[in-house]
Amino acid sequence: MIERKLYQEYVKNTAPKSPMMRSIIAAFFVGGLICVIGEGIKDIIKLIDPSIPKEDVGSWVSISMIFLGSFLTAIGVYDKIGHYAGAGSIVPITGFANSVVSPAMEYNREGIFFGVCAKMFIIAGPIIVFGIIASVIVGVIGLFIV
Repeated sequence: MIERKLYQEYVKNTAPKSPMMRSIIAAFFVGGLICVIGEGIKDIIKLIDPSIPKEDVGSWVSISMIFLGSFLTAIGVYDKIGHYAGAGSIVPITGFANSVVSPAMEYNREGIFFGVCAKMFIIAGPIIVFGIIASVIVGVIGLFIV
């Protein structure tokens, strides 16, 4: 039996090194680029109709970004972006769209109900649930503090 320290030393020496700095830079730039695209969509919507209220412009930007994330996932491009950019591609709203569309596409062959509908939120579902729970907890705490 190998000693624990020897084994840890062996793993440390033989494990492939992660290109952390490249990953951080790629995540920063790709995440930023996604946000710049969102800002560009906002500016285009304002140019088309300056009378649209600010809240409605934000809704249209969200809808557009969700569509882009879903579309790029469907044609296989978003996975390549995610492989290159890592966390930079999952943080914006397009990453959420990707987390819903990917399982839906994967389980499509099992049928609409037992495949797509049952598995669509397999990744995003826990995020939604814990996000709602966290917001309720913060709201209750805020109710008593304020």
